[in-house]
Amino acid sequence: MFSILDRYILKRYLGSFFLLLLLFLPIMVTVHVAEKIGKIISKEVPFLEVMVYLGDFTMYFTNFLFPIFLFISTMFFTSKLANNTEVIAFLSSGVSFNRFLRPYIIGATFICGLALLLSAIFVPQAASGFNEFQQQYFRSGAASETTNVFRQINDNDYVYVSNYQPSRQTGFDFSLEHFEDDVLKYKIYAARIAFEDSVYILSQYKKRTILEDREIIEEQNRLDTIFDFDIDELTPVLYAAETKSFSELNEFIKLEEKRGNANMNIYYVEKYKRTSIPVSAFIFTIIAVAVSSVKKRGGMGTNLAIGIVIAMVYMFLDKVFGTIAEKSSFNPWIAVWFPNIFFAIVALILLRNARR
Repeated sequence: MFSILDRYILKRYLGSFFLLLLLFLPIMVTVHVAEKIGKIISKEVPFLEVMVYLGDFTMYFTNFLFPIFLFISTMFFTSKLANNTEVIAFLSSGVSFNRFLRPYIIGATFICGLALLLSAIFVPQAASGFNEFQQQYFRSGAASETTNVFRQINDNDYVYVSNYQPSRQTGFDFSLEHFEDDVLKYKIYAARIAFEDSVYILSQYKKRTILEDREIIEEQNRLDTIFDFDIDELTPVLYAAETKSFSELNEFIKLEEKRGNANMNIYYVEKYKRTSIPVSAFIFTIIAVAVSSVKKRGGMGTNLAIGIVIAMVYMFLDKVFGTIAEKSSFNPWIAVWFPNIFFAIVALILLRNARR
């Protein structure tokens, strides 16, 4: 059963968090609309599509920013309790600091569970709508290109393109290698591959067939043919992982590993963030309580300033290490979880000092 203290703090904890969301999200949406209104009008985007897009935009960015909202809201109302000497009253009545912290942990558990549910099911749907709208109306003029794409399309065949343009369904320096029992049997090369009307068009086609005692070379300026793969599989769009539920993301990663995707870290980072971001609710809650439960000379202003600095450092580390993992061979699990691990240590140190 919840005591009066539990209900009082839990109500303030959740209430402050959702109130901050309700206050900040309209501002975020308004700023975004003001930035994009020119393109929306010039593209004559239907009003209903814009409303759906703004809903997706809100869900998409709230998922990334909710730990910061939670941290600042917890800092705010706990600082208010401290300034009103309510924290001193609680602790003076015989309540231990751990007992005082319990309703915060209960609230963080609720927020964490809600965030896990949203990131596993609803946020991917919002990410899909958000990115499709961006691609259709805001990025349509720019070619989305990828380079040095290598795929294993089945047990025996491997394909490669040096440059692929998804919007044109066209690739350059295409090659296909066919193996049997780990022995190369033939290799197809084309300066350009394009997909039109369910047919692959190969320009400057060349096929090298390897026999036991000789090789056969075939060449044509153009060859229309079919292959056992979808041309879009040459390179999934960069936001593909964001649009999949957790189970779909795991299957997608397995498939990409089988195809020999050389840049798997992008997908690993997305997978690990699905759990690291919700778990950060506990870490930020503990830090917020440890910092703001003590009355300071500068009042709430000092505590909020400390909170904003901590939030900025967290966002900086999260962005930097995530980018490093995506662009290099750095371990993606370490990159994603390092900010949480670092601030978990900070939380334990601050909590130990607060208990004194």
